Amino acid sequence: MTGSHVPYGYRFRVEGHLGDHWSAWFDCLSLARENDGTTSLSGPVTDQAALHGVLTKIRDLGILLISLEPLDAKDQSGSDSCGAISGEGETLSYVRGDVGDHAPSHEK
Repeated sequence: MTGSHVPYGYRFRVEGHLGDHWSAWFDCLSLARENDGTTSLSGPVTDQAALHGVLTKIRDLGILLISLEPLDAKDQSGSDSCGAISGEGETLSYVRGDVGDHAPSHEK
């Protein structure tokens, strides 16, 4: 397809505050807990298969996807390190079990 734009990565906005440990599970996307009670996951996504992989993880955890935004390289804050996180407050984490067996729990 000529003239198509391939994004550098994506910013996924999901409902709830995700705990720090989810960065590695989400292919080392950076997590930012927002003041509105949402979490933004952002970073490079190598191709369409990786994009669908992240979307599948969000679906399998039962987390509400609020928005998905493509990012250019200039949109990145400069940190591609695994485990980067910002924000404060109560953390909503998910207990991993069999597919479909995810129960939310609150941490402080």
